[in-house]
Order: sequence, then structure tokens, then C-alpha cells
Amino acid sequence: MTVDVATEIFEEHRPVLTGVAYRMLGRVADAEDVVQEAWLRWSAAVREDVREPRAFLVRITTRLAIDRLRYLQSRRETYPGTWLPEPVVTDFGPASPDTAERAVLAESVSIAVLVVLESLSPLERAVFVLREAFGFPYAEIATALDRTEPAVRQLAGRARRHVEERKPRYDVDPAERRDLTERFLAAASGGGIEQLLALLAPDVRLVSDGGGKAKAARRIIETADKVGRVLFGVAGQLDPDGEIRVMELNGGPAVVYFAGGKADTVFQIEVGQGVIQCAYIIRNPDKLSGLPVE
Repeated sequence: MTVDVATEIFEEHRPVLTGVAYRMLGRVADAEDVVQEAWLRWSAAVREDVREPRAFLVRITTRLAIDRLRYLQSRRETYPGTWLPEPVVTDFGPASPDTAERAVLAESVSIAVLVVLESLSPLERAVFVLREAFGFPYAEIATALDRTEPAVRQLAGRARRHVEERKPRYDVDPAERRDLTERFLAAASGGGIEQLLALLAPDVRLVSDGGGKAKAARRIIETADKVGRVLFGVAGQLDPDGEIRVMELNGGPAVVYFAGGKADTVFQIEVGQGVIQCAYIIRNPDKLSGLPVE
């Protein structure tokens, strides 16, 4: 196999490898590092002996991601404040034309689900990502993780139950979520506090991530009154010379505030029963540098 052919094969599978690594790690830079290491191992392999390149590459990437996650989990125990995943622009493109498949991909990369995945063990997370997000057969996952198929099925069941118990239970139409996002933006930036409060569930939660590098609440804030006043206050502090845009991030609409030629703040909401159930604010500059300015 020539170098050009090896490169072509790797690039063909790069989107899946990156998708697996990001869902495992929640950070683009970490995912890219893992995929780069997978490339080095692929390029050094005796490729003529690799009968199924996709399975081989997924196996390498998953194992590297598990190792990286174990290291990162120890560091996140001392993270200043609440840890949230790095927001990414999501465009599943023509490779996933089926609406149901798009919905699965969008949910598996949502901030809410990625937060829940943080509480899984690395092995459980790997099985969940490979099975639920990408539909890999249990036998293939077992080979990738060097486990028996019954053991993988057990891990999958445990991970699925854990996620189902903790993720948002609301079935929301994407158009409704976008409408509420735009109404939230209008209320926070130009309306009054009462207009904003009317959009919030009584037990709404606000989760912020400044990473110790930007101003953000270090604890989860609850109840409509407290969350509404914090959100209204944050919106009031934004420089009017900055730019506000609604972008598709992590499978759903998000409000992004740009200042000084770079992303400064990301607001994203979870919706249910016609109101906002949870709001996320991401201000850690390390997690916003990858968002496109234009």
C-alpha cells in the first residue's frame, strides 16, 4: 500500500475518528491529538496486513481516547468551577441524510449528554459512544476494547441506563428550540427582566464554565428568579460594540457573543414544555478559540 493510498484511507475515516474522540473527551484539541496519534500508528503499521482499515482505526482511536480520558478525569477533579465540554459547530452534512440519524448524532454531541457522559467510566463511555452514536456492532466494539461481547453488552446496558436516567427527558422540536433561543436573545438583550423570566421554568438551572480564566459562576444556579437575574445581568455587561450571532453548536442553536475579533461567550439552552429548563454559559477562552469569527 502506497503512502498516498494510506493517507486517502485515513482521511476517508477521519470524520468518524474525530467524532468518536470528541464525544469521548469533550475537547476539540484533545480529540485532534488523539486522531493525530492514530495517524502516526496507522502510518507505521504494516498496512498490507490490515484487512479492515475502519475497524483498525476505530480501535486505535478508541484506546488512545480511553487513555487520554483517564488522564483528563484526574485533572478535571481540580477544575475551577463547573466543567462543560468545548462547543463545536455541528454540520452533519450530506453523509447523514436521514432525519432520525441526524437526531441521534445531534443528541450524542449535545452539551447535556456530554455532561452526563463525564460521570461514566472510560470503558462505559467508549461503549456508549461507539454503540449509541455510531451504531457499531457489539462484536466490533468487543474487539476494539479487547473485551468479550457479553461484557460489552453489559457495559452498554449500564451506560445506557445511566444516561437515560440523567439526560433531559423532553422531546423538543428543533424549530421550537430555535424559536425559544431567539426569544431568549431578544429578552436578554433588549427586553425586560419580566420578559426573560416568562421564558424560564420555575426550577431552571444555569451552568457556567469560565475555567478560572473568565468571569463565571462557579456553582450551578437554580430557580427562575435567580437564573433570570444572572442572565439579564450578564447580557447587560456585554460590550454593545461586540457582535451577537445565533449559531448551530453541539446539535442545536446557541447564542454566541464575539468581541475583539474572537468568541467571548456562548449561551445555549435546553428546552422542555415550552420553556427553558437549563441554560449553559461557556466563557473559558481555551474552549472558544476554535469557533469561526466569520
